[in-house]
Amino acid sequence: MKGNLVGTSLDMVINLYERWLLEMWNGDFELARELVTDDFAGHWPGMDVRGPDELIEVLKQGHEPFTGVKVTLDVGPIVTGDLVAARWTFSGDHQGRPVAFSGHDILRAEGGRFAEYWVMSDVKGLEAQLG
Repeated sequence: MKGNLVGTSLDMVINLYERWLLEMWNGDFELARELVTDDFAGHWPGMDVRGPDELIEVLKQGHEPFTGVKVTLDVGPIVTGDLVAARWTFSGDHQGRPVAFSGHDILRAEGGRFAEYWVMSDVKGLEAQLG
């Protein structure tokens, strides 16, 4: 049911998001199988991803051009109803040069896992750093 945390406590959702960002996005990609529903839908600008397997592939592709990746939590997570929002920073090295960009997540929790994801990030800022 949209609008409340059916079967999911506030602390559980906060912990779920922290694992999503600080563990999975920092390289433990297989954790997606535990953190998202089988019918998970991820929405990136210009691209939709379905299920944990596609999410894992997107994570691997996103990390591939970088070394020393570190994703940090800047603000949040903020929880309202079944939605979680936060701001983060992705940093690493690209061909020996340090790069960093920030973004915002909104996720919908369902039954102790994430069922839907929307992301907005500073792609233009990253592109400017990459040259």
